[in-house]
Amino acid sequence: MFERLVAYLDSVKARDPAPRSRWEVLTYPGVWAVFYHRVAHWLFEAELFFLARLVNHWSRMVTAIDIHPGATIGKHLFIDHGFSVIGETAEIGDNVTIYQCVTLGGTNPTNGKGGKRHPTISDEVIIGSGAQVIGPITVGRRARIGANAVVTDEVPEGATMIGLKARSTLVPAEEWVKEFIPYGTPCDDPCEPSRDCIEKLETEMKSLRAEIDALRAEVEPARRSGTED
Repeated sequence: MFERLVAYLDSVKARDPAPRSRWEVLTYPGVWAVFYHRVAHWLFEAELFFLARLVNHWSRMVTAIDIHPGATIGKHLFIDHGFSVIGETAEIGDNVTIYQCVTLGGTNPTNGKGGKRHPTISDEVIIGSGAQVIGPITVGRRARIGANAVVTDEVPEGATMIGLKARSTLVPAEEWVKEFIPYGTPCDDPCEPSRDCIEKLETEMKSLRAEIDALRAEVEPARRSGTED
C-alpha cells in the first residue's frame, strides 16, 4: 500500500515541475479527489449508493472536482487543479493527466436507458485545460486533447486534437509519444508554423511580386507604343 502511494506521488511529481517534494503533492486537490473517489467507488460497487454519493459530495466541496462514484479510474490519474467533472460511465486508463476545468460528459441516451454515456480515456492521454470530451467515444492511447477543445468523435491513438469542434493536427504519433506535453497542447512545429516557415513564405512572396513587377514593366512600353497584339 505504501509503495503504491509513493509510486503515485512520484508519477505526479514527474508530470508537474512545481512541487519540491512528495509532501507538497499530498496537498494537491486532485490527489485527494482521486483518494475520495476510490472510497466512493468501493461503496458504489457494494450498492451503497447513498453513502457513495455522500463521499462524492464531500469530495466535491473540499476539492472542487466532481467524480461520479460510478466512474472507473486506473492507476496514477493526475488531475492538476480543480473544477473538473467526470461522469458516471466514464472509464479512465493508467497514467492519464487531466488539467483544470475539463468535462468528461455524457450524451442523452436515445433509448431511455442509462447505458454507456461518457467517454473512455485510454492510457497516457493528456487532456488540456477547459477541454470537453462528450459522449461514449474512445480517446486512443497517448492522444493529446488541446486546451478548450470540444471532442465528440473517436480519437485515434497518438492524435493531437485542437479546436471547436476538435480536429486532428495530423501530427504523426511518433513525434509526440516521446515525452510528456503539458496541457496536451504542443506549441511548436509541426502543429504551428515556425518562424523559419514564415520567413520562407515571405521570401517566396517577395520573389513572386518582383516577377510580376518585371512582367508589368515589359508590357507597359508595348501598350504605350500601340504595338501590343
